[in-house]
Amino acid sequence: MRIGVLALQGDFEAHRRRLEELGAEVVLVRKPEQLDEIDGLVIPGGESSTFLKLLGEKGFQKLSNFVHSKPTLGTCAGAILLANRVENPEQTGLNAIDMTIRRNAYGRQIDSSIVEAATSLGESPLEMVFIRAPRIEQVGQGVEVLARHDGDPVLVRKGNVMAATFHPELSDDTRVHAEFLKLVGKGR
Repeated sequence: MRIGVLALQGDFEAHRRRLEELGAEVVLVRKPEQLDEIDGLVIPGGESSTFLKLLGEKGFQKLSNFVHSKPTLGTCAGAILLANRVENPEQTGLNAIDMTIRRNAYGRQIDSSIVEAATSLGESPLEMVFIRAPRIEQVGQGVEVLARHDGDPVLVRKGNVMAATFHPELSDDTRVHAEFLKLVGKGR
């Protein structure tokens, strides 16, 4: 299976390494036409408004078409892009998951943290690395919450789209990426 990692900014290399470690062939996606060559896509962390600028109108439309038809995982800023409602400030989303998400909700870089929390991806707690993380404030019907931290959803899935407000690529725990690869396997 060929997995793309949007390689415009953020720690796309850490996602690439994790996916390759799990057996996937990885394509670093820098041009919209590369989306035609992959079975699934990871949208990494970074700055969501910068992603929008770098994508441009044509790239945003191509990305929107992709996330509405093929498996996609968005982490941190990628999760923001997948939402249908973005606050602090308001911004355009891809409408892939019915959720309201607030940018930088947990504070500045200095407020970053590593926590463990229960997840439906196994019995042991999941390590979560939060860096200037967004907060999912509300999820709509049909959105499955796979993990929570302090009562807030931090890992969600709707159909073949997953979003994490943390950085699973910075943890030794491979379960989030493994679950995403299962979605891609089912969608092929």
